[in-house]
Amino acid sequence: MSVRVVFLQSAEQDIRELRSYLIRHFGKDLWQASYGKIRESVETLKAFPVCGTLPAELESLHLTQYRQLVSGLNRIIYELRQDILYIHVICDTRRDMGALLTRRLLRAP
Repeated sequence: MSVRVVFLQSAEQDIRELRSYLIRHFGKDLWQASYGKIRESVETLKAFPVCGTLPAELESLHLTQYRQLVSGLNRIIYELRQDILYIHVICDTRRDMGALLTRRLLRAP
């Protein structure tokens, strides 16, 4: 099964923030390696969209339509609707998901 992948604006912002943070603190080489892993993971999701697991933080809120795939030290949180895979969040695995989701809700228009 191959699906079309759509990066939502929030995920695109996550990538920009991740890029800036990694380059500033660890250098361009680490950013390129991390970005390469993310791209590989997205390709995996295109071919196997249900391979991810339910994020515990979202499952506890009964938001079971979301799945995650861990890519290096990053989490890719996505939703599959028919043949379109929507990427909502790309964040560090060590990040507090509750705080991230609260920030997203406050930032929403």
